[in-house]
Amino acid sequence: MNYINLFKIALKAIAANKMRSFLTALGIIIGIASVITMLAVGQGTKLSIQASISEMGSNMIMIHPGADRRGGVKQDASSMETLKLDDYQAIKDECKYIKAISPMVSSGGQFIYGNENTPSSIYGVNQDYLDIRQISISDGEMFDDGDIKTSAKVCVLGQTVVDNLFPDGSEPIGKIVRFNSIPFRVIGILKKKGYNSMGMDQDDLVLAPYTSVMKRILAQTYLSGIQCSAITEEATEYATSEIREILRRTHRLKDKSHKTDADEDDFNIRSQEELASMMNNTTNMLTILLGCVAGISLIVGGIGIMNIMYVSVTERTREIGLRMSVGARGIDILNQFLIEAVLLSVTGGVIGVIIGVSASYAIQTFVHWPIAIQLWTIVMSFAVCTFTGIFFGWYPAKKAANLDPIEALRYE
Repeated sequence: MNYINLFKIALKAIAANKMRSFLTALGIIIGIASVITMLAVGQGTKLSIQASISEMGSNMIMIHPGADRRGGVKQDASSMETLKLDDYQAIKDECKYIKAISPMVSSGGQFIYGNENTPSSIYGVNQDYLDIRQISISDGEMFDDGDIKTSAKVCVLGQTVVDNLFPDGSEPIGKIVRFNSIPFRVIGILKKKGYNSMGMDQDDLVLAPYTSVMKRILAQTYLSGIQCSAITEEATEYATSEIREILRRTHRLKDKSHKTDADEDDFNIRSQEELASMMNNTTNMLTILLGCVAGISLIVGGIGIMNIMYVSVTERTREIGLRMSVGARGIDILNQFLIEAVLLSVTGGVIGVIIGVSASYAIQTFVHWPIAIQLWTIVMSFAVCTFTGIFFGWYPAKKAANLDPIEALRYE
């Protein structure tokens, strides 16, 4: 018996029991649709987080003071004074793997203009900060080296601060706003970036020369941090290592010797690549978990196929005996029932893919969750549903192939 005839017989058997065939394939349909939808949501979330991290800056490297112990008590890292302007200058002069670098100090408080006020943060930086954080000026200009040298009281406003201080839509450029009691002249407006996927408003900030914030607001000589960007993403690791060597030297930290252990770093270095890797690991685990949960329904669907095929073998025992009595071999009977099981699985898989893709786009449209349907998820779904049909259909098919023809003909 050739495979074309076996295929036709399998189609007739499925068509003869439409409702039972549909219910048999329903488990596969639900399983495939669930796997595609869950993986689309998981991959979409991962890509959204990666995009948010990229928006924060280009190959960014963040240097912050490290926590220290004083009298056996561990101090808050934010109160440490280990980062100085000399460190910033040394990194700027010596590190060959960075293309932009900015010192950073910050303070939170109330911005006031006329009768309007809004809480926000002021960041003391230099011009490179725009390149590092991928920010641009939409109106006006950025402060220059002269403003930094003279600790000028000038600032650049984020769009959220502009909206809160100038709700009537008046022109902010040239106006004087006060941060607590200190006046700053507005010389520029930052281009709107909106919220990132973590719900942070990227426009709720004010930039000013770092010297102005250090001297006129904080009255301090140390930095809250240093931010820089590597020349390429691949160079981030080299830049991080080079920065660590420079800071250990400028901080006079001892290396390990045969007599003493190495001094611990009194600073922390974090890169965008490290953050992205950490987030990717988290989202990958979430995606795998979602896929495994959805995959359980595939197993349930496979068990359904096996049960229905058992019933089909029992109902068609006389038919099997008749075919074997006129020359059909056991392998032909085995192939016949395997083809039926695979047809049910693949048909359920096709319907499941359509439903899964539709459900994914429905989630994106109505729930506004990010999705990413990738080709490998559809290919994997078809592979799994075909394997499910073969795996769970083989045992009932084997039972049918092993029936004794005479006993099968006598079966009532």
